[in-house]
Amino acid sequence: MLLPLLLSSLLGGSQAMDGRFWIRVQESVMVPEGLCISVPCSFSYPRQDWTGSTPAYGYWFKAVTETTKGAPVATNHQSREVEMSTRGRFQLTGDPAKGNCSLVIRDAQMQDESQYFFRVERGSYVRYNFMNDGFFLKVTALTQKPDVYIPETLEPGQPVTVICVFNWAFEECPAPSFSWTGAALSSQGTKPTTSHFSVLSFTPRPQDHDTNLTCHVDFSRKGVSAQRTVRLRVAYAPRDLVISISRDNTPALEPQPQGNVPYLEAQKGQFLRLLCAADSQPPATLSWVLQNRVLSSSHPWGPRTLGLELPGVKAGDSGRYTCRAENRLGSQQRALDLSVQYPPENLRVMVSQANRTVLENLGNGTSLPVLEGQSLCLVCVTHSSPPARLSWTQRGQVLSPSQPSDPGVLELPRVQVEHEGEFTCHAGHPLGSQHVSLSLSVHYKKGLISTAFSNGAFLGIGIMALLFLCLALFIMKILPKRRTQTETPRPRFSRHSTILDYINVVPKAGPLAQKRNQKATPNSPRTPLPPGAPSPESKKNQKKQYQLPSFPEPKSSTQAPESQESQEELHYATLNFPGVRPRPEARMPKGTQADYAEVKFQ
Repeated sequence: MLLPLLLSSLLGGSQAMDGRFWIRVQESVMVPEGLCISVPCSFSYPRQDWTGSTPAYGYWFKAVTETTKGAPVATNHQSREVEMSTRGRFQLTGDPAKGNCSLVIRDAQMQDESQYFFRVERGSYVRYNFMNDGFFLKVTALTQKPDVYIPETLEPGQPVTVICVFNWAFEECPAPSFSWTGAALSSQGTKPTTSHFSVLSFTPRPQDHDTNLTCHVDFSRKGVSAQRTVRLRVAYAPRDLVISISRDNTPALEPQPQGNVPYLEAQKGQFLRLLCAADSQPPATLSWVLQNRVLSSSHPWGPRTLGLELPGVKAGDSGRYTCRAENRLGSQQRALDLSVQYPPENLRVMVSQANRTVLENLGNGTSLPVLEGQSLCLVCVTHSSPPARLSWTQRGQVLSPSQPSDPGVLELPRVQVEHEGEFTCHAGHPLGSQHVSLSLSVHYKKGLISTAFSNGAFLGIGIMALLFLCLALFIMKILPKRRTQTETPRPRFSRHSTILDYINVVPKAGPLAQKRNQKATPNSPRTPLPPGAPSPESKKNQKKQYQLPSFPEPKSSTQAPESQESQEELHYATLNFPGVRPRPEARMPKGTQADYAEVKFQ
């Protein structure tokens, strides 16, 4: 009991047990180092031994400070000295006469951290220390930064407004000092600041992209400040587009330069990944295009890169791949030529004659028959990348190409017997080689003639028979001129004569001929016709059907009677042609026996 009373006496609080004294203040106050804070406070005391004109004095002390001798940290009593370390920083802003004990702490420092209590004095009775109802001040390191509000993307040439706000402000606290720094502010100022924020207006330029803009907040204590830095994003068209390549999950490859378009070689079946990236603001839409065909594309809000995977490249994957980057300010693109390499495939031979393909896709071991003297062109065809080296060999001997620019073409202008044998086309390639062979068999032309003749045998027989008939007519025409002068003149023939009249028959006496000669009379006006011979009427009919050659008109055979001494007899013979049907009137009577004589052509 003695210790509390002793403390109360030391602190000057004679009314410690009086319940009419009370105070309201928060128990703990936290403030960052260097900042200002206002501590609201209100209190009450009894109306005893003082009047309205009696001055009221308030004091804020650190804990365990003797109020009669120790210096307060803040007071409204002008003749009372305050503590040196808090002078100018701690201020009793409330009016004790009105029961207000509010305190403002500026530029808080680490040594300010302590327990504080309030004392009131008015008249002779009111002299009270609120020992048990003070507050504890906690000073922390300054970590808070101002907030800067700026559009995400700035349009070049368009004015923009930026706001800097520091969310630590009290009415009794002095306004901090705001300032701006940055490359975009070379000749541009700021608007007036308030205690809470600062407003900046400027016009960004394209070169201001990716530069810094900093808002500084300076407080009363020298060296204590807070700042916030933002990076400007000025809109621009896509630029710095880059294509990277990885093969079979290996690190990125560099394509080979080839003109203005990089060139990449890949073997068939390999895994290939193409990655496209571009720098732009706002982010560009990326797309992969192959021969004007869009393979994949990205969204502007997606990743800044776009990959294209080819799990197993094929021959059809060869071509020009183009990566395009586009936003509202422009576009950029870059191309890559991909060549898929593979060994010769589907090696075959095509045969052409007279610039016309006659045989296609001849495989290995094919036999090709050709006539001697024909022209022939053998074309070796295959698919490979890069193109295979083609060559022709015959029986192991390399043949010179017909066209140096196209060694796969072998021309034989005139097939000879020595061309017979095996021809081989070779396709050489760094990734593998192939060959295809065909056997050439040469046939002679006479084989063709005999075959044609055998196929037209019947036509040939008809032609030969006609030639034989024409030859017989020609011989009979010139035969009378070669007869001897001593012969009795032969009767001339008329145009009504038959073909038998033109044949000179050398008689060879036969029984039938002798019998007919005996029956004939010397004065017979006309030599009787043998059986089966055509009558004059039939000759007239024949004249209507066949057009025979014209001869001079002979005299009638009856005008030159034959001599009795002349024993010359006239015999007839028939010529039978196979396959020719005789006319009805030319048939021999049934049962008639015909004798034949030897026919001589002179």
